[in-house]
Amino acid sequence: MDILSRLSEECNIALKQVEAAVKLIDEGNTIPFIARYRKEVTGSLDDTVLRTLNDRLTYLRNLDKRREEVREAIAAQEKLTPELSAALDRAEILAEIEDIYRPFKPHRKTRADVAREKGLEPLAALLQAQEMTYEADWDTIAAAYIDEEKGVASAAEALNGACDILAEDISDNADYRRRIRELSVAHGILKTEKIGEDENGTYAMYYEYSEKIAAIPGHRILAINRAEKEEVIKVSFEVAADLILNDLFAHTVTNAKSPAFRYIARATVDSYDRLIAPSIEREIRSDLFDNASEGAIKLFSENLKNLLMTPPLKGKTVLGLDPGYRTGCKLAVVDKTGKVLDTAVIYPTKPHERIADAERITSALIRKYKVDVVAIGNGTASKESEIFIANLIKKLPETFHYAMVSEAGASVYSASKLAAEEFPDFDVTQRSAVSIARRLQDALAELVKIDPKSIGVGQYQHDMKPARLSEALEGVVEDCVNAVGVDLNTASHSLLSYVAGINATSAKNIVKYREENGEFHSRAEVLKVPRIGAKAYEQCAGFLRVSGSSEILDCTGVHPESYAAARGLIAHFGYTDEDVRAARLGGLRASVKQYGSAKLCEELGIGEPTLNDIIGELEKPGRDVRDALPQQEFRDDILDLKDLKEGMVLTGTVRNVIDFGAFVDIGVHQDGLVHVSQISDKYIRHPSEVLSVGDRVTVKVLSVDVKKQRIGLTMKL
Repeated sequence: MDILSRLSEECNIALKQVEAAVKLIDEGNTIPFIARYRKEVTGSLDDTVLRTLNDRLTYLRNLDKRREEVREAIAAQEKLTPELSAALDRAEILAEIEDIYRPFKPHRKTRADVAREKGLEPLAALLQAQEMTYEADWDTIAAAYIDEEKGVASAAEALNGACDILAEDISDNADYRRRIRELSVAHGILKTEKIGEDENGTYAMYYEYSEKIAAIPGHRILAINRAEKEEVIKVSFEVAADLILNDLFAHTVTNAKSPAFRYIARATVDSYDRLIAPSIEREIRSDLFDNASEGAIKLFSENLKNLLMTPPLKGKTVLGLDPGYRTGCKLAVVDKTGKVLDTAVIYPTKPHERIADAERITSALIRKYKVDVVAIGNGTASKESEIFIANLIKKLPETFHYAMVSEAGASVYSASKLAAEEFPDFDVTQRSAVSIARRLQDALAELVKIDPKSIGVGQYQHDMKPARLSEALEGVVEDCVNAVGVDLNTASHSLLSYVAGINATSAKNIVKYREENGEFHSRAEVLKVPRIGAKAYEQCAGFLRVSGSSEILDCTGVHPESYAAARGLIAHFGYTDEDVRAARLGGLRASVKQYGSAKLCEELGIGEPTLNDIIGELEKPGRDVRDALPQQEFRDDILDLKDLKEGMVLTGTVRNVIDFGAFVDIGVHQDGLVHVSQISDKYIRHPSEVLSVGDRVTVKVLSVDVKKQRIGLTMKL
């Protein structure tokens, strides 16, 4: 099966769509551009499908490349047969190709190599033949191969060497390995036992644990690997040897009545025990890790997308509070645009507890700048800080609320070169307070400044392959940034660098051009920026917004290539630019339907997906797609862990979704866990089928463990 057909089958999309998408990718088009502006070509494939297709395309092409490398390597040894070539063609995974290459691959000298150098290959061939004609004692036959100069001192040594050759030949057989791999996965068991210290009992579940390989969920694989790495447990792989050997004997033993049988049996057992089993175990554990990592990366990606797409807090002045003990709590007030207005330090927590002074400073900032919301970081001393602010709300006549904000990655950003450039006169904690405030205002704009791996909405992300994790998460950030669009005149170079077609250098050039020449007056002006050519402009233009442009379409998601069609649409139904600017095109969609969308598309020279997108943009020019999502929740009071009682029904926000459940913020310092079994009355395979980061949910308290700081919740009300 060729690559395109296989992609069609795997992704469950039409071959025609695959061909179109691959052609666009090969032409250098970005995923966001293809998903948004080439819907007619691909049949409206979205960015998620396109990224999956692109990943598999890369894998399959690399697989084909390796297939040909192996074919050429075997051919160079003049050992390529039609059977080997056909086997290479049939191989669907890299492991199968490497199994075929194994006998021809350069390797360190083995026992079989030594036996071949001693001239024992003919003896191995006699054994392999398993003929009945060799009725003489095999010791007598093997005696003919005794050669003191070559190091064969006895018939027994000759037979041992011949068996080493047979064992390696069995081990190198690709078909045998494939079957053993399949049987081991189907029937193997992973076992663990405690061997080291684990003070907090983090891995208590795995002190004495066993589970079938085929049934272990990904999060357990990652936990077991980490516990093994930290030398808390020892991991063993068990599979019934009889099961494997019986299957192997069925292929290696062709004549059980032959005098050679016992040597064939010995070589088969030795091959499995010494050569095959350890190798297969490593392969299986590697595959388990890779599959678990891919699952975790997918979950991390989903959580990250939901976090980045948190609706922005528009038109609000925010006081960011970075909690702390000894060094105090840092405050930063940012205005509605994110500009820093003021900073301060207060000491309401231990060891200082200067509460009256802290109230005076904080109250003054709230009054002076008319603060609407206090954003409190959820790190060290956040509980005490939350209590302080909740009490202050009760004392002050001013109306304001507070919200808990994840600090994940804030310290990474605060100590970064980017933060130092942005706030050269601030220390790292002041920068962190600003970042916390801005996260509440616009999570996407602020979090793009941080390495996605540091945002902390995954599980075991530090155990995954860094390159693969970065690639996947950066793709998520890119999709989110382009789905929302960016203001060409206010976006940071961090935000701009995720726009389709714009790299880090181009993004910095845009900011530099803006600083030297003032605001951009149109999208087209970005072509004057160094390193932004026609191809880059084609990719990025539709995702850039210029709100003050004389061209009204520059502040929409309509691509410049469709301006003529959009203007034709506006004029066709008698609207003006002012109507578009004032969003007075509410009846446009109905008018198009009445006129006939197919007829209109033909007149405008566009497809229906493009027409629908243009109508959506004209109806709400400059809209933010995040506004349609559930809004953020604010608080004015606090619960303590000790206040929680079994049976209490509360409202909370999903902070993280993992394989075995979801963590929900219910207004207590410690998030509660809703186990996957408590999410729905219906059976679900994974929590992500029901929940996403940022969801507002109603939960009931199942259990409270004050000592361990654990809260059990259920959504089964």
